[in-house]
Amino acid sequence: MVLYRLGEGTEDDAELLEILVCPKSREPLVVVELPEAVAAQLVEKYREHFRDEEPVVTQALYCEASGLVYPIVSDIPILLEEDALPASVLGA
Repeated sequence: MVLYRLGEGTEDDAELLEILVCPKSREPLVVVELPEAVAAQLVEKYREHFRDEEPVVTQALYCEASGLVYPIVSDIPILLEEDALPASVLGA
């Protein structure tokens, strides 16, 4: 489920939209809610990168053109193609 398209939310989102695109396709991204099971797996994956806090993973950036989902971990978009997930994780 798409929550909102970057740039349609806040003024800060509009600025992000100008610079954040899918690294593979260079197409726009949309913010999506991750299923709880996928979010839990990502928390475990990124836990070692956070010393004294639990990583927060609830949303991701989705690119329809490439079919890739880039997790947002503790408010940091992980825009690495090798860390992207297939769109099938969204269950749609």
